[in-house]
Amino acid sequence: MADGQAVRALGENPMTTPTLDKVVVHISVGEGGQKLINAENIVRVLTGQATVRTSAKKTQPIFGIRKGQDIGCKTTLRSKRASTFLHSALETRQNFVNEYQFDDNGNVSFGIADHTDFSGMTYDPQIGIFGMDVIVALKKPGYRVARRHTAQRRIPIRHRVTREEAIAFLQDNYNVVLG
Repeated sequence: MADGQAVRALGENPMTTPTLDKVVVHISVGEGGQKLINAENIVRVLTGQATVRTSAKKTQPIFGIRKGQDIGCKTTLRSKRASTFLHSALETRQNFVNEYQFDDNGNVSFGIADHTDFSGMTYDPQIGIFGMDVIVALKKPGYRVARRHTAQRRIPIRHRVTREEAIAFLQDNYNVVLG
């Protein structure tokens, strides 16, 4: 039996093993001004990275939001920073994630109600309390085929990350408990 067939027989083909692609941290404050600046500073302190402002997609007069108005901020973390932040974010939730928070494409998103739950963060009445969304995207090696410019191809369904693989990945690597 060839080496490639032996690996496939054991089910440990490195091309079918999910990996952490990115972690997106997002805070939406619903308005601009000092409140948005405070949210950007919190994300910058927690992640160690600069933020990008997000704007409203349409006008919501009930909430006083105009189309194009800056209402939130986000940052995308990759590789070591993503893994480190994900460990600390899951610790604030006691490594607990509900099963319905996983989608069919191997992504998971969860919320953190209070930024002061992170170690090293303290409450400041001048800033207030901000909640945030954490979005985790997983991928398998070979996803570059869908993003490259030359000879771009679709990823076959059998090579996409499934919900069950995402759950197993987070349980094995981050000790996640499902609820």
